[in-house]
Amino acid sequence: MNVFARNVFAILERTEYRRIESGEDLESIYRLRYKSYRAADMVCDKPDQMVYDDLDEQVNCHRFGVFIDGDLVSTIRIHHVDKANPISPSVTVYGDLLMPRINAGDTFIDPSRFAADPDWSQVYPQIPYLTLRLAGMACFHFDAPYCLSTIKEEHTGFYRRIYMSEQIGPKRDYPGLNYPVVLFQANVHAIQERSFQRFPFFRSSPMEQRLLFGTTRKGDPAPLTVLPTAKYMRKAA
Repeated sequence: MNVFARNVFAILERTEYRRIESGEDLESIYRLRYKSYRAADMVCDKPDQMVYDDLDEQVNCHRFGVFIDGDLVSTIRIHHVDKANPISPSVTVYGDLLMPRINAGDTFIDPSRFAADPDWSQVYPQIPYLTLRLAGMACFHFDAPYCLSTIKEEHTGFYRRIYMSEQIGPKRDYPGLNYPVVLFQANVHAIQERSFQRFPFFRSSPMEQRLLFGTTRKGDPAPLTVLPTAKYMRKAA
């Protein structure tokens, strides 16, 4: 394993994922979004210092906080898009391109609202990998072959390099953001083995996936935090 992967694993061992569903945790991730986006001049000033929208309340939306040593360092939300729930950020902007595919039976994972605390990002440059790991887990849990990325044009190099993503949508405005976006897509099945070889920390167990994305049965408490399983799968291999 190369030095980069070892460094990510070292931080992953101190990382917890928390599924955010209500209460103060929701306010915490909405405020983190605002802090991160204002630092990069991505959104305008808001009196409540929170960033959220109606897409956060959709039934196919999963919101997460990422914690290192108990500190909230980043957040992301993930929509599972199919014919039953054809709603997500990318569909909002690129519905003309995506809806025909959804109606034909394609399914997508659409991660959005990735936000990293600007202070902790200086300490842990591994945060994007720890956070976007959740998108890959969602693809495997929901058996969705495609992962969408509605992103700034200057971020496209990262997605091409790490996920072999390809642009499928032109530059367009996104509601509430101070910059245009482009639509990229990764074919998860096509890059799975290559990705795991280069970035073994992207591996996860079905149990971790189920705890993070599975439906909680009535009467059962939702998991408060979930510990990453990549390190255990690496040892087993």
